[in-house]
Amino acid sequence: MMDYETLRLVWWCLIGVLLIGFAVTDGFDLGVGALLTLVGRTDNERRIMINTIGPHWDGNQVWFITAGGAIFAAWPIIYATAFSGFYLALMLTLAALWMRPLGFDYRGKIDDPKWRAGWDWALFAGGLVPALIFGVAFGNLLQGVPFEFDTTLKSTYTGSFFGLLNPFAILAGLISVCMLLMHGATWLQLKTEGALYTRSAQVASILGLATAGLFVAAGVWVHVGLDGYVLTSSIDTSGPSNPLNKVVEVGNNSWFNNYGLYPWMMIAPALGILGSIAASTMSLMHRSGWAFVSSSVSIAGIILTAGFSMFPFLMPSTTQLNASLTVWDSTSSEMTLGIMFWVALIFVPIILSYTAWSFWVMRGRIKESHIVENSHSLY
Repeated sequence: MMDYETLRLVWWCLIGVLLIGFAVTDGFDLGVGALLTLVGRTDNERRIMINTIGPHWDGNQVWFITAGGAIFAAWPIIYATAFSGFYLALMLTLAALWMRPLGFDYRGKIDDPKWRAGWDWALFAGGLVPALIFGVAFGNLLQGVPFEFDTTLKSTYTGSFFGLLNPFAILAGLISVCMLLMHGATWLQLKTEGALYTRSAQVASILGLATAGLFVAAGVWVHVGLDGYVLTSSIDTSGPSNPLNKVVEVGNNSWFNNYGLYPWMMIAPALGILGSIAASTMSLMHRSGWAFVSSSVSIAGIILTAGFSMFPFLMPSTTQLNASLTVWDSTSSEMTLGIMFWVALIFVPIILSYTAWSFWVMRGRIKESHIVENSHSLY
């Protein structure tokens, strides 16, 4: 049986896997939704786009639900602090996500251009708003979140909703939007043909370069103008979860410390940059499969970069530095993590297996003739 320290590290890795799984799977259908009014020019083209994600979008959200449940069970202090501090942002995200099933189900109920155009914009918001907010959330984590704990470890959020919309967080949000729309455009290349395929390839080539450029700009900003957090006291990595039992200070370039200690971590930002450039290049070369793979690699690299930079911090505090939440002092008990580990060991492969199987069964391109011939059985 693994010790408490190892279990904490394992669950940090597993949460990363779940976040990457969510971004890679649910990310492309968020991207397709946000591209609906940009790439789709006719009603049939938009129906094709919707039907490329129709068999997958609800299954893809299993990753999102699982990640949320895992954070609740493995990192309850982080769950409570984040959901209280980001409450309005999360409610806005949920409201946008609700537009997706409503849009998928109701868009085709009435054969009226205005009716369908309204739901197209609802699906656009359902894809764009979550992508933006997820990025803004990561941008705020890198800067630190205004919260504090009292002696009973009751957290209090000391910021405001509009305080989350700061310049660096907006930049992070733009990276997220470009990244997921790029991913959606590479998915459309796999599933469409003709003019829709051509426009998707063009959009992916632009967004791939935009993602790389914005990601590099964010890295320069972190290096030049963003202070990081650093532990300046020892911490018991196998001790009880009490975030107040340590000393934390703010230091210049602290988010780059891990890359000096563990040079192999440089793989993550390299994948983030090169993957998005490769997605752009493969799209121009009409290598749709490789474009999608490259986009997926870019997403994994960008998320890993944030995780590697902040380790062991998960949610730094700007109000009470010593209350910053880390991998070592914000988890559930050793028994809880142990039981969850064995559950994850069984069910994560099952999720991967049926996800892969569903993609294999639903493989192939969707043609406009198929949409026309099945007007009452498809979205």
